[in-house]
Amino acid sequence: MLTTKKEKMNFQNSRRRGEEGIAVVIDFLLSNARLVLGVGGAALLGIATLAVKRLIERAGRAADDEKVEQKMAESWEELSLVSASPTLIRKGIEGVVMKHVTKATKQQKADLCQQPQMLDVQTKPESKSKRLQLCALTLQERLQQYYHTRAALSPQEVQRAQSVALDICTEIQGFLHSRHPDMPLGDMTLGGSLLDDLQVVSADHACLLVPLQLESSLWRLIPGEETLLTHPLRWMVRRINLEYFPKGRSYWDRYLVGGYLSAEAVVNMFSKAVMETVNWPSISSTLDCVVRPVLGGPDLRLEIRPGNAVEGAESDYQPLFVSMLPLLSEGDVVLTAQPEFTSPWVNAWHLSVYPWETQRLAQLDAADNGYRKHTLKILKAVCRQNPALRPLKATPLANLILHLSDSESDWSETSLDVRFQQCITELIGYLEQGALHSYFKPAVNLLSGLSEDQVDQMGFMFYCAVSEPEILLI
Repeated sequence: MLTTKKEKMNFQNSRRRGEEGIAVVIDFLLSNARLVLGVGGAALLGIATLAVKRLIERAGRAADDEKVEQKMAESWEELSLVSASPTLIRKGIEGVVMKHVTKATKQQKADLCQQPQMLDVQTKPESKSKRLQLCALTLQERLQQYYHTRAALSPQEVQRAQSVALDICTEIQGFLHSRHPDMPLGDMTLGGSLLDDLQVVSADHACLLVPLQLESSLWRLIPGEETLLTHPLRWMVRRINLEYFPKGRSYWDRYLVGGYLSAEAVVNMFSKAVMETVNWPSISSTLDCVVRPVLGGPDLRLEIRPGNAVEGAESDYQPLFVSMLPLLSEGDVVLTAQPEFTSPWVNAWHLSVYPWETQRLAQLDAADNGYRKHTLKILKAVCRQNPALRPLKATPLANLILHLSDSESDWSETSLDVRFQQCITELIGYLEQGALHSYFKPAVNLLSGLSEDQVDQMGFMFYCAVSEPEILLI
């Protein structure tokens, strides 16, 4: 009896040492995967090694578990993800991954595969039913369903949000005209995705454009490439002709820093003049809603809730955020005061290429009745609703479609599924390179703000979606 116990203990210890050894190998592969295989290989190796670890753990508990068949089915279902993508086969990554996975799991597979029929057991009922629901529709039908149920906003919702934002616009403009009558401002208007029918999921933000009027003889807009910053999107506004028109001739001279109009100083002025001064409770009662400034951030933002909303109580109503955006315009050039983009340079203004991008998309769709904007809204909704893809904002997605439009001419409704899958493939390539260049400013890398972890997580999701794009539409 003592010998039997001793042998059992030795067997368990050796099995534990074997599992630890495999775990060390797996951890080593993962730690060096991105260096050797790049973003895509690391993502795929992560899937494979995770499946292997789960397979080993379940194999160790097989003798005491009554649901061995179900657990084995889950394990091999996870391992099947490794060979799901033909793109990875073309890149030669699958062979590298499978070489390590096969070596680590050879013994476990031999032990578990004594009964071949066990590989065909049923999966979990809930995952099976969800898969059947997806398979009932083609990808084309699934994309259209997703667009109408998730991405697109109802006209009533858009109109309600625009109406509230316009009411706020009227109140702020009236306040500034009465308290600062000498401040040279143009007519405030709404702008951004809510106005251009590019907002998705919910109408929860609007942009209030506040145009500053500059004297053309006193100010000059300096392109970013001509400044010390040498950044295409970081422009500066220089005060000129000081020998003929000294400081004080222009209203905006009071916000000069080092001979340049400071975007940060302008934002700070509006923060004090509007956000901290306006009687918001009075405006709230007038508009029958609760209006509150969001203080402490780099932007000028208001939060608006319905008048009957109770603070702290759960509500289905999504708050509306209205951002004030001071801007300068000259021809087709629009510069915005956004310190969140230009920090730490207090004098820099952000060159907004958003008007160029939206205008180009509209022109292309009008020329061939295309579905580029349709595709963009689906991609935006997918990224917004998936936590791993949330760092991928609208600008890179719009530029992705603009670049793709140069090589692909068919953007009809019938090609929506093909273009969607192609966008996924293109995004994988851009993430692999770590660069997606701006369509209008090629020197700007639109992925430069992403961390390595964010790139890896997005690469993981997109690689999984290559063979099953429906997982992005759940």
